[in-house]
Amino acid sequence: MMKEIPDHLQTGLSIVFIGFNPSLKSGEVGHHYANPRNNFWRILQRSGLTPRLYTAAEDHELLELGYGFTNIVARPTRAADEITREEYKQGRQILRDKLALYRPQVACFVGKGVYTEFSQRSKVDWGFQENPVIPDVREFVAPSSSGLVRMPMEEIVAIYRQLQKYIEC
Repeated sequence: MMKEIPDHLQTGLSIVFIGFNPSLKSGEVGHHYANPRNNFWRILQRSGLTPRLYTAAEDHELLELGYGFTNIVARPTRAADEITREEYKQGRQILRDKLALYRPQVACFVGKGVYTEFSQRSKVDWGFQENPVIPDVREFVAPSSSGLVRMPMEEIVAIYRQLQKYIEC
C-alpha cells in the first residue's frame, strides 16, 4: 500500500486546498497535485494566486504564501471512484477536525464532488457557499484541476480568480 502524502497545514492560512485524495503519481513522489496532466499549479499561477508557476515538489513552499493542502481521503488511488463510503465517512470527520483546529480563512474544495462528500449537500454552485459546515471558515467550491475536466481553462481560471480577489481584500 502506498503511503499517505503529508498535509501542509498550520494556523493563520488564507486558503487550504482540499482534494478528493492523492493520485498514484502524488503517492509515488509524496507531493500534492503531482500528476503532469493535472492543471493545479498552472491554474494557481494564471489566476494570480501564486506569483510564478510552482511545481508539485515545491508544495510545502506555498505555506509561506498562506496556502495549505489536505484531502478528504488520504489514500492514493488511480481514480476517486475507488474510495469507499467508509473512507469518505471517516475522512469527512477528520477534515472537519482539521478545519476546526487550523481555521483557515477559506477552505477551497477542488471539485464539486469533494464538497458534496464533505458537506453532504446534493447541489452546489461554484464559488463561496452559504452556511459553512465549520463556523467562521469560508467554503469555496472550485472546479477540479484534473486534466480530465472538460471545462475550458479560462472558465476554471476565472473561478479561481474570485479566490485571489477575496484574499487580496
